[in-house]
Amino acid sequence: MDWHAAVHHTPTGLYLDRLSGSTFEVRLRLRTSRNAPIKNVYIRCAPEGEEQTVAAQRVPDRQGYDCHWWEVTLNPHNPRFHYRFLLRTEQGVWWYNAAGITRSVPTYHNDFQILPDRSETSWVDDAVFYQIFPDRFAVGPPESSVRSGQHRLDGCPVVAKKWGELPNVHQGAREFYGGNLHGITDKLTYLQDELGVNALYLNPIFTAPSSHKYDVASYHAVDPHFGGDAALIRLREATRKRGMRIILDVVPNHCGVEHPWFQDALKDAQAETAEFFTFHKHPEDYESWLGIRSLPKLNYRSAKLKEWMYQKQDSVLRRWLAPPYNLDGWRVDVANMLGRQRADHLGHKVLRGMRQAVKETRPDSYFLGESFFDASSYLQGDQLDATMNYRGFMMPLYHWLTGHDYHHLSGRDWGDDYPLETADMEAQWRNFRASVPWEAARQQFNLLGSHDTPRLLNMVDGDREKAALARHLMFTYPGVPNVYYGDEIGLEGGRDPDNRRCMPWDPEQWDSDWFEGWKTLINLRRTLPALRGGAYQTLTAQLNTVAFLREAPSSRVVCVARRGPDDLRSVPVDIAAIPDGAAFKEALSGAEVVVSQGCLPILTAATQLWVEKE
Repeated sequence: MDWHAAVHHTPTGLYLDRLSGSTFEVRLRLRTSRNAPIKNVYIRCAPEGEEQTVAAQRVPDRQGYDCHWWEVTLNPHNPRFHYRFLLRTEQGVWWYNAAGITRSVPTYHNDFQILPDRSETSWVDDAVFYQIFPDRFAVGPPESSVRSGQHRLDGCPVVAKKWGELPNVHQGAREFYGGNLHGITDKLTYLQDELGVNALYLNPIFTAPSSHKYDVASYHAVDPHFGGDAALIRLREATRKRGMRIILDVVPNHCGVEHPWFQDALKDAQAETAEFFTFHKHPEDYESWLGIRSLPKLNYRSAKLKEWMYQKQDSVLRRWLAPPYNLDGWRVDVANMLGRQRADHLGHKVLRGMRQAVKETRPDSYFLGESFFDASSYLQGDQLDATMNYRGFMMPLYHWLTGHDYHHLSGRDWGDDYPLETADMEAQWRNFRASVPWEAARQQFNLLGSHDTPRLLNMVDGDREKAALARHLMFTYPGVPNVYYGDEIGLEGGRDPDNRRCMPWDPEQWDSDWFEGWKTLINLRRTLPALRGGAYQTLTAQLNTVAFLREAPSSRVVCVARRGPDDLRSVPVDIAAIPDGAAFKEALSGAEVVVSQGCLPILTAATQLWVEKE
């Protein structure tokens, strides 16, 4: 056994106890192999900026584990407490942090972190989200659908389409199919009882002229074509009775040109809301999102804008979290661009203010942001709870599976079209996990597609085995899984707007076996404690196979994913302190194996979920 690979700590479960009492205390544990040449273990921290080392003590063995345990009790009074382990060995001093073990002294960037003052969002650990694009999910009475020519968008009349017709790339956001919030309410039995999800994420529902609603015309009213405020209250009441959660999309980076704030500013450079925007030459030259003139960018140098958007008690972000709507959180559109405009980089300050407002109004709310890139600076405990985990999970996964990264799939000629090696995919996952506190990593919003990307089956060119492997990893990897509406029944769709097809409600059009596969994984996610916030340890990442351990105090699960055949017939579990003789059952096939010589025998199947038997 490589003793370096057996050193393990995750700031959760068996490895971190939050002790009760008048002061905040934690008990940290480190797991090491019995053959490790370790003389002493220390915690290295710097609570006041000056380095401190605190000695850990050897503690008694734990039943079911073949290893040594080291333990230390600390009082981390900082809002964000950094620490790493110092291992004094017969081979010199080694350092161990969230990125792994090294002889060289690491930077603070990948230290383990504890957030003592983190607001309680434990419900997110148990959530399986379902993302809905409201115009395309379901039509429910009373219908209030847009009629062809009812209004104009970008100078062209809007078009009412028949349910199920394919979207037209040349009409895009001008196409309306009639889906509404009443339709979502009427499908809650399907969503919860048949599929098994327990949380909803809705794309924008506030009044706007387009079908996607990112061109907001009012932050204070649900679009009448979706049923208005009353339909949201009805949906909220129905989900609360079922114990389901709802988060909504909010667009604070920009609004639409029809918003009264912008219309008033256009008419009068001295208007109250003129400072909400940046006019280079009034009225025709103004800052807009990515140069799209129909989406004027909001300027957060304005104190009044901050008051109206999130600071005042009746502000946008506070209003919808309070009764009678009682939303469970927000997904912030283009969070990485918020407050950033040329020389102005106000995004972190604005998101801190938004977080304060959101958590004051609803302490257990989920504050999620969109970012396709490295968002680690927003995930340090004082801004976002999580981001849509494109770069830290989805993109390296597809690059490994298909040989293409997202930029290639998006048509950029400089995108990579060579597959990632398994070790490289695991390294990208590890780097993105290590750069944020575990509280953020365990609540990252993991997805396989969205309204902004091709759908799952299109991303893998229709290969259902690869698609099944991708969904297997989404439900077993640290983070919160999300099902994009229709993926569960085999709905296809390429780039926007094709990825926003109507949900077919005729079961004859469904792939029933595919649907059952989703149900099985959703049920396993919700019933196995180790998959819901449990500790994580990579066991192997070589050839075509990646395997990792998910571990809770009451259960251990070994997850195996294989993108193709290779010679690997077992994975090392001695580095996870799993002793010989431990019995495991594969949850999908029913096969049973016993650990021998430090290894867990595995199948040739692409996806495997080995659950330790009691």
